Amino acid sequence: MGVVGLDHVQLAIPAGGEDRARWFFAELLGMTEVPKPANLSASGCWFTGGSMALHIGVDHDFRPAKKAHPALLVDDLAALREALAAAGHPIREDKPVEGYTRFFTEDPFGNRIELMERA
Repeated sequence: MGVVGLDHVQLAIPAGGEDRARWFFAELLGMTEVPKPANLSASGCWFTGGSMALHIGVDHDFRPAKKAHPALLVDDLAALREALAAAGHPIREDKPVEGYTRFFTEDPFGNRIELMERA
């Protein structure tokens, strides 16, 4: 008995933010939107990238996550850094972590996102 893996991470967004979430996670970060099961709320959206799943849910009392965050593993951190900066998203360096290059940014709602590439 015990944890055997991670199924998904969920981030909250304000009501009506789905199109901005789609632009950020699908268009900018290159994730793939997948359909939500029909028996779940129509609000929000789901994405996959590699073996990782990210669920975006509407929170009517939304406050951005400033400390808690997903760390997304990417395959071209330098290109992603340029694309995020060009789109006006912050790039925040942090202390090095052995075996990775990384930085933090924010989604369109102010949620903290860490982007990492294996060195």
